[in-house]
Amino acid sequence: MAADILAEITGMLVEIVGDEYLLADEVTMKTTFNEDLALESIEFVALAELLHQRYGSRVDLMGFLAEKDMDAILAMSVGELVLHIGRIAHASPALAPPRPGPLAPSATGASGVPASDG
Repeated sequence: MAADILAEITGMLVEIVGDEYLLADEVTMKTTFNEDLALESIEFVALAELLHQRYGSRVDLMGFLAEKDMDAILAMSVGELVLHIGRIAHASPALAPPRPGPLAPSATGASGVPASDG
């Protein structure tokens, strides 16, 4: 589950920062928001909005940050946010990231059967 949440947060960060500055392969659980990503406050607000859209009001990034002192905020890693979301998602399974099915929608035809090449 943590890997799924990490992938979702990475996608959100790429959307916010732009992939020319942030390659998806570079974000790990140890990546820090301040030192590694140099996320600015407006980008934290954008991340908070995307998290709210995806997970609802139970994942409140600003509330999560408000519980930390300035040093903890500056040192916060992506992994801390992943674990926070994981705890909330575990308590509320409806918030868990969707699990991919055996066939991706783009790989199937309208009937749900794999599309043929010829």
